[in-house]
Amino acid sequence: MVIDAESTILALRALSNPRRLTIMQWLTDPVQHFPPQRDGDLVEDGVCVGFITKKIELSQPAVTAHMQVLADAGLVTSKRIKNWVFYKVDRIRLAAVMADLNVAFPDDASATGKQARFVGDGSDTGRGE
Repeated sequence: MVIDAESTILALRALSNPRRLTIMQWLTDPVQHFPPQRDGDLVEDGVCVGFITKKIELSQPAVTAHMQVLADAGLVTSKRIKNWVFYKVDRIRLAAVMADLNVAFPDDASATGKQARFVGDGSDTGRGE
């Protein structure tokens, strides 16, 4: 199986920051981690950046920068409601990253009999390099 190395690396870089990883954990279960919102449903619309800012105890520009990194990696989507931006996890993208990692690092490599090839990392050249 071929894995898109650049895309997976981008996601892993985004998640390598402890604050972004924490935010992602919160966003995967927003009802558990955030109070009800006046505007927007926590699950359907996402979490208001104001709630994320308050919970993570950073400035709004810092949180916005962190959220942009997650969005650039495709891990979250954003939606504007009135004057606020709401973020939620892109579960399809997150599942794809997890699947790529599972292929690259299977629980039992001998069970698959194949090693994953990453597109864009030189392993797809066919030259055995």
